[in-house]
Amino acid sequence: MSLNIGIIEEQKQVSGLDFPLVVLPPDDQVASERAAFDRWMADHKNELHQRLIQHGAILFRGFPVPSADAFEAFLDQTDYQNMPYVGGAAPRTQVTKSRIVTANESPASEKIPFHHEMAQTPHPPGYIFFYCDIAPASGGATSILHSAEICQRFFELAPEFAARVEQEGVRYIRYMPAETDTNSAIGRSWKETFHVDNRADCEARLRDDGMTWQWLEDDLLRTESQTLPAIRFDEETSQKTFFNSILAVYTGWDDARNVANKAVTLPNGDQMDPDVMAKTVTAMDELCVNFKWQQGDVLFINNHTVLHAREPYTGDRRILASIAYK
Repeated sequence: MSLNIGIIEEQKQVSGLDFPLVVLPPDDQVASERAAFDRWMADHKNELHQRLIQHGAILFRGFPVPSADAFEAFLDQTDYQNMPYVGGAAPRTQVTKSRIVTANESPASEKIPFHHEMAQTPHPPGYIFFYCDIAPASGGATSILHSAEICQRFFELAPEFAARVEQEGVRYIRYMPAETDTNSAIGRSWKETFHVDNRADCEARLRDDGMTWQWLEDDLLRTESQTLPAIRFDEETSQKTFFNSILAVYTGWDDARNVANKAVTLPNGDQMDPDVMAKTVTAMDELCVNFKWQQGDVLFINNHTVLHAREPYTGDRRILASIAYK
């Protein structure tokens, strides 16, 4: 049985492929009955994975996914191995006992910039899954951007600087409080970031990740990542990607503790070129896809090849998330 492919107004074509690919139920039974949906997923999970690699993102619309538990059950039908959210900066809340957490809980008025999930860490996830529990009244898109497209544009905008970023890599500097600050988009505490409750265990995690650190007043922790690649070659799609969190950090890591434009540097401490950063942000907005969430939507993202962001919104919005290993 072939997949039932749909169309949404907002999608685009990237290298001749739908972005995102939209998958609809093949019949009323799969659209309404959990058991039929599970059987359909078991029959198609391998094909869906290959499509995810090819297209970069898949939007599942119209399937029987009415709750967080149903979202988790959906993911449990796949072969993606659950990954704990360790190392990320965004405040989150655990929703189910196993694999579901809230998406970034930063204020509705704030735009969350484009990034590959946890690219500022040495062990980012391979895949990200989003679920729309409550669709916002307006705005609130989980924007998606094909990394190969913005990578090409980055090299076109600033060939010399881009070559230097590719050759040298980058470092990320972050200040973390002892208790999570939910007023900040990057306010996750060092305790929650590393799933620890004391300095010794935290230092063990930092050491494992090759990070350097400094303890400051009021239990504030300053960390600096090891040098990480910012441009990568994806073997599965044979594409060079803009695999980093440079723009998310440079434009978004501002709060009472962090200064965004100083939070990502080249290995020798040189800061990012502000003109190139501004032009790249503009290019990202031009190339991305913003679609309107509908309750029950599920979005699969290949984190190797697709960046994501969040638009500001009004009204209630509840998007849940999960990540998986490579």
